[in-house]
Amino acid sequence: MKMTKLGAAGPDVSPMALGCMGMGSGSWYGPSDDAESIATIHAALERGVNLIDTGDFYGMGKNEMLVGKALHGRRDKAILSVKYGGLRGPDGAMFGMDTSPHATKTFLAYSLSRLGVDYIDVYRPARLDPKVPIEDTIGAIADMVKAGYVRYISLSEVGAETIRRAAKVHPICDLQIEYSLVSRGPEATINPALAELGIAMTAYGVLSRGLLTGSKPAKGDTRAHMPRFVGANAEQNQALVDALARLAAARGTTSAQLAIAWVRAKGAAQHVSVIPTMGARTRAQLAEALSGLDVTLDASEIAALEAAVPASAVAGTRYPGPAMASLDSER
Repeated sequence: MKMTKLGAAGPDVSPMALGCMGMGSGSWYGPSDDAESIATIHAALERGVNLIDTGDFYGMGKNEMLVGKALHGRRDKAILSVKYGGLRGPDGAMFGMDTSPHATKTFLAYSLSRLGVDYIDVYRPARLDPKVPIEDTIGAIADMVKAGYVRYISLSEVGAETIRRAAKVHPICDLQIEYSLVSRGPEATINPALAELGIAMTAYGVLSRGLLTGSKPAKGDTRAHMPRFVGANAEQNQALVDALARLAAARGTTSAQLAIAWVRAKGAAQHVSVIPTMGARTRAQLAEALSGLDVTLDASEIAALEAAVPASAVAGTRYPGPAMASLDSER
């Protein structure tokens, strides 16, 4: 697998990342099998996928423990990316962010312990904390870079102004943000800022959380509370799912492979290195996602795909209203 740079300031990484949010007990996407999750991480590493993404609030810390177990004896094969800062109650409820300097260093200490590692390659606040200047947050992580506990600094779901302010404090290697055929918000101001500053994008939600492949929420699945998956919105969005499936069949690919090819091609067109972060929970899903790297699209194919699956036609926002209102990337 040909490696690519995670932005001008980052390490060499695979052209696809493995997102682990859906793995393990406490997954927001319903039940999953720990053994299969670990086998999927091992398969990814064996196939050359070295960028492994998790978050300290996934599964109330259990996700980090699972990832740490999977990486035992394989740490040198992985570029470990960790998000932090999400505050959760005993019932699992989310109630804000804390990325203050002291909290940043505390979260990091616990992540190192749960993961069983001496350092984290890529560390990033999961969201902008409105109470804390981004300069203070990045400065605290920079202290941890100097101390050897972190190698690189990144961001998640922030807008162009915040990206520029953060980059003045310390080099930023990538921005993690939702980007897909039906979630094209970053194209207006965020992607130009990334191109200008030499920052990569690790794109999550490339399949719009499975919407584009016809996935339906199961019991215990947080997608059952997301606007695009429920009621009349779901009925309206089925037309987009069907349109993508028809194009994929005509091309001899799957919908997932076509959606992956689209984000990579659009990134290249905007001079941004886009690395899809795929939430594969099984080895079969991983294999399908990786085969999407073999699909290429020219300008006419991109245009045809966007005409058949226009972002303007999607019904519902990507998160519920309160969560959307809290996103710096949506301002």
